[in-house]
Amino acid sequence: MTSSSPSVPSRNPHPRRIVVKLGTGVLTSGVGELNTQRIQAVCAQIAALRSSGTEVILVSSGAVGLGMGRLGLKRRPADVTKKQACAAIGQSLLMQTWQAGFAPHQLTVAQVLLTHEDLRSRERHLSVKATLEALISYGTIPVINENDTVSAAEIQAMLKFGDNDMLSALVASLVHAEYLFILSTAPGLVDYQNQGRIVPVVEKITREIEALAGGTKSETAVGGMVSKLAAAKLAGRAGCGVFITSGAETDIIARLLAGQGPGTFFAPSGLPMEARKRWLVYFQRPTGTIYLNASAVPVLTDQGRSLLAVGVTHATGEFAAGDVVNVAAPDGTIIARGKTTFAHSQIPELAGLKGDAVAGLYPQRKRHEIIHRNDLALL
Repeated sequence: MTSSSPSVPSRNPHPRRIVVKLGTGVLTSGVGELNTQRIQAVCAQIAALRSSGTEVILVSSGAVGLGMGRLGLKRRPADVTKKQACAAIGQSLLMQTWQAGFAPHQLTVAQVLLTHEDLRSRERHLSVKATLEALISYGTIPVINENDTVSAAEIQAMLKFGDNDMLSALVASLVHAEYLFILSTAPGLVDYQNQGRIVPVVEKITREIEALAGGTKSETAVGGMVSKLAAAKLAGRAGCGVFITSGAETDIIARLLAGQGPGTFFAPSGLPMEARKRWLVYFQRPTGTIYLNASAVPVLTDQGRSLLAVGVTHATGEFAAGDVVNVAAPDGTIIARGKTTFAHSQIPELAGLKGDAVAGLYPQRKRHEIIHRNDLALL
């Protein structure tokens, strides 16, 4: 297998802020067996970056895997409560390991455990961001992990990230990181149809690029290249460049920033979305879908206008006024996401009505858009 170094467009060798995500396969040499030598090497790399003025946030997998090792389990539990137990045991071991790795560099780690609900609520979303900013200002290294040890109600409500690849992309978007480094056992995006060549640069994630991805067979990992591409797409929309490479490479972060390391670089896609619309698109779990007629689609996608009742045909799901919903074309394609001003029970009587008719039904309202353009983000 051959590869070339990613030629990063307009790269910054000394970025202000980066997020580094480490997979379970990088941190361990087997189920529950920490690779302390590699962890110490990663800590040394991050300490060097900090000395050069770059702020670093870690997103670390490994808690469930470490708990499995301590309990003598060889397979990742399918049962939610058993997975929670593994995470509860492994999380403290994980943080002890990171603190031991950073101690020789006089750096302090700070544990931050998140669920999707922490970022879904706008108030909590901003609170998490403020907390991370405070931790960075104190000179600590925030170490973020998904809070697997949470209530069963949250898990059954599907308010989970699913893997730390997506969590790392959400964090990178939240803190406006310049780069996200996803360090795993994968050397990058591999083109197996082209002699196993590592794709050095991806300007845009197309269907052809997605076809190169595969899942994971590890007993401790959750993601795979599929989840990494999804994370790269999300972070790219926020204006963040993404590197995917092997965490076993020596001094890989500095080498990639210098344009000398192996791996794949995913270029940011166009102008970054502004913060509120990123929150709508990426940090929310839609509770329903509002469907448009054919005439309304270009009004939203080409003209950037608000969604009016005259363009609506029907809705599915149960949602209240103020909830975030998907907006779909007549064929079911999701084209936007936004915060609705009407509940699902009101949509049938509003669908297809012009502005005067809507005003007649709701004379007390000052605005009659189904979704105002300021609360609407195109996908």
